Amino acid sequence: MAVAAIGEYKFPPSDRAEIYGDNQIVYFCWDRHLLFAAPSITFVPKDMTLGAYLDEVVAPLLGPDPDFGQLEWAKAEWSVGPNAFTPDFGATLIANGIGHKDKIIMSTPGLNSLMPDS
Repeated sequence: MAVAAIGEYKFPPSDRAEIYGDNQIVYFCWDRHLLFAAPSITFVPKDMTLGAYLDEVVAPLLGPDPDFGQLEWAKAEWSVGPNAFTPDFGATLIANGIGHKDKIIMSTPGLNSLMPDS
């Protein structure tokens, strides 16, 4: 359904990057793992490494999933939004191309017990 505005939008969004200083919002989604209804929203330092982000922030969120114990970050398939990328776990989120309000999508073919591959 289309939305018709009654006026011009004349103010900056309240969740723009500069509001957060050295931090950023990053969304994380484990594809085909429906234990989580939507991507998780995280608030992290821009200079955090991807490895630290996964181990310290994401791992505790994914722990309840029955496949988590078998998950190996290096064997997963990764994208930021629609764009596939090869992660450098020792580099920062920014160096990996992960910016403010980006969504990281992790796929684990064959490791989908809640939604098996067809």
